[in-house]
Amino acid sequence: MNKVIIRVKDLRKTYKTYKRGESFKDTVKSLFARQSINLDALKGISFEIEKGELLGFLGPNGAGKSTTLKILTGILYPTSGDVYAMGYVPWKDRKRYVTNIGAVFGQKSQLLWDIPPADAFYMNRSIYGIAQKTFKNTLNDMTDLLDVGDHIHRPTRQLSLGERMKCEFIMAMLHRPSIVFLDEPTIGLDILSREKIRQFILEMNKSGVTFILTTHDLSDIEHLAKRVIIVNHGDIVFDNSLDDLRRHTGNIKLIRLSSHDEIGDIQIRGVEVTENLSKYNVEMILDTTQTGLNEFVRQIGIQFRLSDLIIEEPPIEDMIKELYLDREAESKK
Repeated sequence: MNKVIIRVKDLRKTYKTYKRGESFKDTVKSLFARQSINLDALKGISFEIEKGELLGFLGPNGAGKSTTLKILTGILYPTSGDVYAMGYVPWKDRKRYVTNIGAVFGQKSQLLWDIPPADAFYMNRSIYGIAQKTFKNTLNDMTDLLDVGDHIHRPTRQLSLGERMKCEFIMAMLHRPSIVFLDEPTIGLDILSREKIRQFILEMNKSGVTFILTTHDLSDIEHLAKRVIIVNHGDIVFDNSLDDLRRHTGNIKLIRLSSHDEIGDIQIRGVEVTENLSKYNVEMILDTTQTGLNEFVRQIGIQFRLSDLIIEEPPIEDMIKELYLDREAESKK
């Protein structure tokens, strides 16, 4: 049985702000008597993360995602609730806790612009008190995995975005943290750099490092995460495996049909043509609750002389959108 490394129970965060008047009179009045408003960023969320998990933590802007991560890293105090990470309370035991975590933020750099990453790595060695032999072995392993051995001695400003992000990972993980927080780690990267970083994350995860990944690039989630937590309006709306998310919205299939005959009306229940690519090629969606997949294939084979038939799962973006819509519809009932 895996060990729980992070435990969150009934976590709440409320921000206090003030209502501004719309008219000049209201604005002047607010100078003397302001009306306060409480905004609930988190409404009592609870979850656990086991050692060695690679978790996708998703949500739209304003959902409470960033607030949760700031609390988990010890930057922010919650209004109420409990968080235990490796036995530490992040905001109370911050000095001891941060020696066990790392963070990579795609839009914020830990490197120094005018000096080579290698010099910054040695600075981190001193900060974390890493033994020389351990530091050298770790640095060699990571530069080999990320293929940046020839780049770490050039000034950071001369590196490409992909090279710089690889060095950011090394900077964050030289002290061998148990938990690493990733925020948009592949933003703006080319395909080759993105793939190299994904492989590095998977290799580190195999060695037991726990990753918590937040991103708007959902292809990262599909390639890396096995479990997904989705938050919206301060609540958890989904917490399960990526496969379960697919099953949750698995009634819909995306289909591309090519025929030797001209394609007219398709007389099959649950089918909706979304795009006519040509007289002989169409894209459609199939609701398998109305017509099962096997029955659809049988009927479409009777109606047309098929030259090609492609059946795919909906993109994860569509699944999450459908999940949001379902939960909003439930909350209105």
